Amino acid sequence: MAWWNVFRSGGALAYSRGVQSTVPMAALVEDTRDVGPDGALQLSPVWSCVDRRASMVASLPFFVYENKNGVRTLARQDRLYFLLHESPNSRMTPYEFWRAMMVNHDLRGNAYARIVRDDKGEALAMWPMPSDQVEMVVMDDGALVYHYRVGQDIAVLAESNVLHLKGLGNGTTGLSKLDYMRATTDEMAKAQSNATKVFGNSGKPTGVLMIDHTLTQDQRDSVRQEFASLSTGPTARLAVLEANMKYQQLSISPEDQQLLESRKFGVEEICRWFDVPPVLVHHSNVTTWGSGIEQIVDGFHKLTIRPMLISIEQAVRKRVMTAGQRARLSAEFSHDALLRGNIKDRMEVYSKAVQNGLKTRNECRQLENDPPIKYGDELTAQSNLVPLSRLGAAPGVPTL
Repeated sequence: MAWWNVFRSGGALAYSRGVQSTVPMAALVEDTRDVGPDGALQLSPVWSCVDRRASMVASLPFFVYENKNGVRTLARQDRLYFLLHESPNSRMTPYEFWRAMMVNHDLRGNAYARIVRDDKGEALAMWPMPSDQVEMVVMDDGALVYHYRVGQDIAVLAESNVLHLKGLGNGTTGLSKLDYMRATTDEMAKAQSNATKVFGNSGKPTGVLMIDHTLTQDQRDSVRQEFASLSTGPTARLAVLEANMKYQQLSISPEDQQLLESRKFGVEEICRWFDVPPVLVHHSNVTTWGSGIEQIVDGFHKLTIRPMLISIEQAVRKRVMTAGQRARLSAEFSHDALLRGNIKDRMEVYSKAVQNGLKTRNECRQLENDPPIKYGDELTAQSNLVPLSRLGAAPGVPTL
């Protein structure tokens, strides 16, 4: 029996033949509705988290380097550099391409792109495929194929012609985050719906009108019709009660329902699903901008964005690059671009690199888009720490 068919009933992490499932086998909370991507993106925390992650990854430049004799240089003339850094296809910029891939990855756990290759097998273009239109199938011999549905047409793509970014899963496919967080999105959708109804009704309460004597059916209908305007009439309308009538409110206020608190907690819950600090989606209950935000952003870069970048880099190397390209080229996101927003940090890093002979002045100037300067290509270092025998000696003059 083949290894991929051994654990047929192992739940979400099982391997099996045929179409790979990305949804949970059982619901943790019963009777929760599937809001789908369209419904989920109408919840502001979901939109903000997906947008924050996608924008961050897409904004980083993707460089291709050529490795020769232990020296790594930008491969600006290579076709792969143009594909990853300049134009993934004839329609999209790199920012638009990776942003679309991240949206599919974060909502569905998988992002797919069709790779167009030339006669030599080198990639010419990459086209994103919506995750909901792609099925990954494990064949009897263990090979993977992808079924891409467009209308009534189905394209069958080999594994080598698909860039596949996988979220948390069994290594073969990622789990659909939106399906696993269904209880959370359903709760948030209901809270938002309730809030809309409460405030859309101008906060008008419902209640019981009490009268100390028996009424005829005609009198009941008349009183009911008169007080129906409490929920449909103008908010400033004054109700006049006669003949010892008393009105007792039955509904409770949004504060008593803890509606607002529930919605605030829902924001934190969704941020937890997407691994985004609540402050980055402008949640008012946590640290605001300027108070500890630098440490929060730094942690977000290290713990959330960097692992995602590594996943993309390795997927590109495995699926997009040919064996010949892997032997001489490497492709990486520029993590240094994460520091672009803070000039103080950038200058401190450049200063230390130049003073310790790690970078030349022209290399640092290039990172700031400044023109090179004369004598700026020499590596320099401070000479504060010298042997005692060289104290007072002129530079370049050997001591006896």
